Amino acid sequence: MSKLEAVMPLSLKRAIKKLGRDINTARRRRQLTVEMMTQRASISKPTYLRVEKGDPSVAFGTYCMVLFALGEADRIQDLLDISRDETGLLLDEARLPKRIRRKSILPEAL
Repeated sequence: MSKLEAVMPLSLKRAIKKLGRDINTARRRRQLTVEMMTQRASISKPTYLRVEKGDPSVAFGTYCMVLFALGEADRIQDLLDISRDETGLLLDEARLPKRIRRKSILPEAL
């Protein structure tokens, strides 16, 4: 177990394991072999097998390449859609000034 995995919340571990299972299912539905996936994603077979197991120590870029090989790379851009980031939007709103005052123009600045 990696240091990262040792401190990773259980819910996150489960989500990554599910991603690995889903990748496995998507590959089989497309009738692609492991070898075909390794070639398309430009990764080694052991690394690809770790992806299908949902190994959290595999680089994010590797997961992205596998999704690309499955024709699902467009989903990556929606991982964190800032327009739906409720926490970020609330924080932005809290930072807004209470009032906005009009700046006066000084006569000597003209």
